[in-house]
Amino acid sequence: MMIRRRQFLQGLGACVALPAFQSLGVKVAHGADAKTASQLATTAAGAPIRTAFMYFPNGAIPSQWWPEGGEKEFKLNRTLEPLESKLAQLQILHGLDNKSAEAHSDGGGDHARGGGTFLTGVRLNKSATDIRNGISIDQEIANRIGHLTRFPSLELTCEANRQTGECDSGYSCAYQFNVSWQNAKTPKSPEANPRLVFERLFGSGSVGQRAANLERRRTEQRSILDFVMDDAQAMQKRLARRDNDKLDQYLTGVREIETRIQNAEKFGKVIDPNVPTPDGIPASYEEHIQLMFDIMTLAFQTDSTRVVTMLLAHDGSNRSFEHIGIVEGHHDLSHHQDKPDRIEKVAKIDRWYMEQFAKFLDRIDAIEDIDGKSILHNSMILLGSGNADGNRHSHTDVPLILAGQGGGQLSTGRFVKHGSKPLTNLYLGMADKLGISDLSQFGDSSDRLINI
Repeated sequence: MMIRRRQFLQGLGACVALPAFQSLGVKVAHGADAKTASQLATTAAGAPIRTAFMYFPNGAIPSQWWPEGGEKEFKLNRTLEPLESKLAQLQILHGLDNKSAEAHSDGGGDHARGGGTFLTGVRLNKSATDIRNGISIDQEIANRIGHLTRFPSLELTCEANRQTGECDSGYSCAYQFNVSWQNAKTPKSPEANPRLVFERLFGSGSVGQRAANLERRRTEQRSILDFVMDDAQAMQKRLARRDNDKLDQYLTGVREIETRIQNAEKFGKVIDPNVPTPDGIPASYEEHIQLMFDIMTLAFQTDSTRVVTMLLAHDGSNRSFEHIGIVEGHHDLSHHQDKPDRIEKVAKIDRWYMEQFAKFLDRIDAIEDIDGKSILHNSMILLGSGNADGNRHSHTDVPLILAGQGGGQLSTGRFVKHGSKPLTNLYLGMADKLGISDLSQFGDSSDRLINI
């Protein structure tokens, strides 16, 4: 029975992606089941606790990154100096390792492994087609608290040009261009266009029009879903058993979309921020980053989501930084071979990323939350890289900063030396602060990190 997709959709076009059935002569495209959220993440005063995970590429120059001194009495080194004014609200974490990214017998591919494992702690399958990773911590959190907001999570990137197929030494590009993973096979593709993210959150159009436009879009979505469900159920009698199983999986995905729409409607009218809609992807990389930070700020401020990932650039990025006088590619420079002039240029790039991060922290620290504290106070914002020393492709002592006080639960203003422990231990500790008590193991964790 060869029925074309067009016949099945009856003019619907590509508004809703269909699975594929052997009975219909098309290819398979699965979705993944989402788990039921069950935990509440708020402060004692009832303010939401937000989490964000941000990734910068190619590690850092260790000698320029790590402070000098003890836990409370220390001096920031050159790279982290832009964060001086926010020191009381962050921790610099030393001694956490991303060992799931180490080569072992897999050979090259440290950039794919560094980025791909950063939030999962799961060893990757080295293949361009047989993708195997693990769920990332942001999605583990979203599965539990995502029902509290209109969007369970938000995935952002400043990589306007993404690759597919094989990227780093035989690894799939999926590992290198995604830090958020719904499950072992399914990355959560981030959005690079600020305009599309903004309209997804608040609706299209100008100020005053967005709420009506968003409601219109939801109505259209419901009509589309009703149409697809009716036709899909009518087709069940015409499919083989194996294809019926696939159709059941597909219908589960459709029902999840319905649930998300219904969940969004529970929160009433969407707050329309009194700001213009972004035009799209700016030509300036710095402007692109800051625009994404602005949208993240609005998402937190309106409680549209409490879980965000942000890929500033993929590991292995060879972007040049001509605006700060560096014409060579970042990745090329990171293999500096201990040449002072190249080390100097990488350190300058590292510092530039910290300057961008500092602006974001200033922004969310200036916004009062519902409990009178700032959004930064009521957040846990992790910035880091899955590679430590880009020259050696090492994955021990990866550079990490944890900003925010988690609603007063985190002990900030510290340079904390944790010895040598899995990075994933930190994720269990962060989950604890959100009230997620049933997560006993994550990735390659060995224990929970309590001292945060």
